[in-house]
Amino acid sequence: MAHALVVDNNKESVTEICRVFSGNDFSVETVDDPADARDAISRQMPEVVLVNLNGRDQRNEREAIFEFLSDANLGNVIEIYLMSGSPSYKLAAEGMRAGSSDIFEYPKDLERLDLTLKEFQEEMSCEHDPEQQPHKSGRGLLRGNSAPMRRLYRLIRKVAASDVTVFLAGESGTGKELIAKTIHELGPRKQCPFVAVNCGAISPELAESEIFGHVKGSFTGASKSHKGYFQQAEGGTLFLDEITEMSPELQVKMLRVLESESYRPVGAEKDLNADVRILASTNREPEQAVAEKKLREDLYYRLAQFPIRVPSLRERGEDVVSLAKHFLKKENDASGQEKVFGDEVLEILRLHHWPGNVRELKNLVSRAHLIAGTEITVDDLPANLLSGEAEGSQFMRLSVGQSLEDMERRMIFATLEHYDGDKKEAAEVLGISLKTLYNRLKKYNLE
Repeated sequence: MAHALVVDNNKESVTEICRVFSGNDFSVETVDDPADARDAISRQMPEVVLVNLNGRDQRNEREAIFEFLSDANLGNVIEIYLMSGSPSYKLAAEGMRAGSSDIFEYPKDLERLDLTLKEFQEEMSCEHDPEQQPHKSGRGLLRGNSAPMRRLYRLIRKVAASDVTVFLAGESGTGKELIAKTIHELGPRKQCPFVAVNCGAISPELAESEIFGHVKGSFTGASKSHKGYFQQAEGGTLFLDEITEMSPELQVKMLRVLESESYRPVGAEKDLNADVRILASTNREPEQAVAEKKLREDLYYRLAQFPIRVPSLRERGEDVVSLAKHFLKKENDASGQEKVFGDEVLEILRLHHWPGNVRELKNLVSRAHLIAGTEITVDDLPANLLSGEAEGSQFMRLSVGQSLEDMERRMIFATLEHYDGDKKEAAEVLGISLKTLYNRLKKYNLE
């Protein structure tokens, strides 16, 4: 049976709310304030927390509520709902930044709460049923069954069917583009284009033309008209990756597009309709980016109609092992081999901090598969993974008992990796000819 925690200091409303939860097969515990809620969660972790803000008009009371919600990223593993007698967009935005996923008006929305809890119970059953279709489970292109990922799937299910703007915040390598693509493919625009734009990779001089397009002759060198990203994504989804790297001037223009739902290509005489869904992301903390003037506050609030915090790999528990095995299977399928992980390797993967997140894990598995024999052992892992040192260590670990051929193979790959794939430099350092190096690489790939 799913468990719920209701934080409410009003006897009348708490009775009605508990009745709704009980009617949907939830066991319910009630507390008056956030301090008691922390103790209740430590005793039994709930699937859902509902916080009634009625009667908490003092600013310090609401701050305590939102501090409780955001404490230890609670909203990353628990479904959090707010309730208020007079909900507002500002209150909803504050709550979502703190981790809540919905806000209800009391007593008007008790029926909607009832429907939401019914859907939640259905979704919980979907999450544990491998036969469910991706659009029902919310997984889509994503993998993992940890609590943070199950909550992410619920948020994706909630937002995919709508057309609201979604703002993804998470560390580099957590898969924000894959999440954006999943939202697109589970939504009503899936038959139309998905266009991903790395805002940090666009030349500042060409940024406006790249995003909005230009007409022939609009500037020197414009020998023909160019369709910008908005036009390329017509009817579909435009994903603005690393939005905080966009120039302040272009952020102003982007805000105008979002407000007017139209844009004008460079040199054009009339506006075009912006029939696209906008998804955006950053690897920074959004509020900090706003404070540092990396992101306009008004643009952030316009983009963050539905903010989602993407969990880091170190928060995902056993997902590390399941992902590693998934990446290894892909490497095996591509090479026609059947390499496996040693038990000690899997334990090391569990304990690593993963600053580079899923991207780091994928690259590590690819590297280990390349240099290992039939079993990936501790000796096939990079030195920094064992020592906790930064990447780029100039040392590698060898074990007594390895064959000379195996040590040679590992030394060649480690040297190539150290010199960023420069074969000529690697051959010189290894004291072999470039032709010999190519022959060795050909031999290893064939094996």
